[in-house]
Amino acid sequence: MSEWKPKRFWTESAVVEAEGGHTVELDGRRVKTPARETLILPTRAMAEAVAAEWEAQDEVVDPTLMPFTRTANAAIDKVRIQHHEVAEMLADYGDTDLLCYRATHPQELQNKQSAEWDPALDWAAETFSARLVPVAGVLHQSQSDEALAVLRQRVHALDEFQLAAFHDLVSLSGSLILGFAAAMDWRAPDEIWRISRLDELWQIEQWGHDDEAHAVAETKKTAFLHAKNFFDISV
Repeated sequence: MSEWKPKRFWTESAVVEAEGGHTVELDGRRVKTPARETLILPTRAMAEAVAAEWEAQDEVVDPTLMPFTRTANAAIDKVRIQHHEVAEMLADYGDTDLLCYRATHPQELQNKQSAEWDPALDWAAETFSARLVPVAGVLHQSQSDEALAVLRQRVHALDEFQLAAFHDLVSLSGSLILGFAAAMDWRAPDEIWRISRLDELWQIEQWGHDDEAHAVAETKKTAFLHAKNFFDISV
């Protein structure tokens, strides 16, 4: 038996102003989140992106084709309720940041990591006055409490919509610093994603291309770029 999918029941989607921001209406009825909260969005741009996804649905509703709606739902139903816990989880990436764990060999990879990752750490030190220090090897070495406290405060300052997007920027890249770098336009999102995959790209250069791994990486890249777009239209 095939899985049941909800069918399109409306003829027109529209963005309307609402208390606290904007919402989307389907034939005059406001869209609800899975937890039955009204989908109140902070900006008109976000509401328009969500409305466009609903309008694009054909005979059946396919949530996999509605990334802005899914992220907005997560912001309201999950992140808003667990803001502190989510912020803490993401801030913890600072003490195990991808950019800080460097190869012990070969020298060519070490040089690539220094060339690609040091500028991001330098940017964070200048932007936040929070210097993370690279170490050789994969064994954990704690960063300074002062630097981590500054970064933690910055994470907690994000609202639920920003934090929902920031979650993916950090978790997909493996780096709190690159998450901030993407959110704050340090470099183009595609470039920041490439920097986060430096070790993987090095392995591809050495051992060749794997179709399955490439497909997974492309899916993650799409999610990373979406998170950046969502973050941008949340303010």
